[in-house]
Amino acid sequence: MFGILRPCRHRLPGDLATSWLAHLCGLCLALRDDHGHFARTVTNYDGLAISALVEAQAERDDRRVAGPCPLRAMRSTPVAEGAGARLAAAVSLVLASAKVRDHVDDRDGVLGRRPLAAAARTVARRWARQGERTGADLGFGTGVLLDAIGRQGEVEAGVGAGASVLAATEPTETATAAAFAHTAVLAGRPGNAEPLAEAGRLFGRIAHLLDAVEDLDADRAAGQWNPITATGADLAEVRRLCDDAVMGVRLALKEADFRDGALVHALLVHELGTAVHRTFQAHYPQGPHQPHYPQGPGHPHQYPHQHYGPPPPPGQPGQAPPPPPYFHGPDPNAAKPSRCLCWRWPKLHNQPRPRGALLGCWACLYECGSCQQCCRDPYPGPWSDKKRDGWCTDCNCDGGCCDCCSCCDC
Repeated sequence: MFGILRPCRHRLPGDLATSWLAHLCGLCLALRDDHGHFARTVTNYDGLAISALVEAQAERDDRRVAGPCPLRAMRSTPVAEGAGARLAAAVSLVLASAKVRDHVDDRDGVLGRRPLAAAARTVARRWARQGERTGADLGFGTGVLLDAIGRQGEVEAGVGAGASVLAATEPTETATAAAFAHTAVLAGRPGNAEPLAEAGRLFGRIAHLLDAVEDLDADRAAGQWNPITATGADLAEVRRLCDDAVMGVRLALKEADFRDGALVHALLVHELGTAVHRTFQAHYPQGPHQPHYPQGPGHPHQYPHQHYGPPPPPGQPGQAPPPPPYFHGPDPNAAKPSRCLCWRWPKLHNQPRPRGALLGCWACLYECGSCQQCCRDPYPGPWSDKKRDGWCTDCNCDGGCCDCCSCCDC
């Protein structure tokens, strides 16, 4: 579960890349220390935003030096610890338990088999208990998360054709708003609770909508429920809602008081906008790829992301508008870099049905070891065989990056 926030190092100037890695490793180690090694599988990029929010508001950084790790090329590095990392771990566990139960209920892939489904339910219950215990230690009641998750099915049952697609995102918005607001309590800045709750609510909306966009084709093929098909929403409208929510997060963060908000701004403003574009461009390249701009011409925030430029001129009548020239994806005609293993090793091909548990684990190790998950875009998911975005192929900064503290007036 990598999440929607997947920043490229080139887009994190100065020490922001090091800080981002510190929170990612801190979340992983907090899961290990409190809940065992297996709990580290719920580490995700979105959860570390909670740890970053706590540190951005706290009076000082809470870091320690962690030992060598294979994922860091056996290098030691400072990692975040303390209340922020533990809160991120608690939220990640509870949400992961809900996701596992959802897959079991839908009988997805290998979880359609009774023995594996029973084992998955046991793991989900254990994660929920562990997250609840850690949350209670921090004064955060995970009941609000469990309640929101429990209401999701009821909410979806009441959403029909003609309804707003936002009616289905309300439980997710409530859960993320509660988690974001509690970071202000842990950092001793209660005045930040309200704007951070608003930022969390909009972040949850974006995450839910992007997940629906990613699964739209698969859900249609399988006949499963999807908020976009259930409400009959247009993809252009979904894109507009996502871009409006990105702008709302930006404005909400401006109302909060941070000691050092550079990383938070980079993740929840710039990377959130990039995630919206990446999702629509990857899954619907002929669809609504142009960002929605709620401000008028000349406004300092007319373009919500540093890499956005003026919108392209509209095409001729009866022709599709040209793709935006200000995003630069990988050039398929470019020479293949000889230093990367992904161009030398055989590629895994899509197959008509998902791989099993053991074959999926082998595929995951093979794709990681041959750099296909980094440099191949898209690459087949190890277990589901769905198309996934390569981690390093969405770098559109061309080496010229925005320093969020110095040249971004937001």
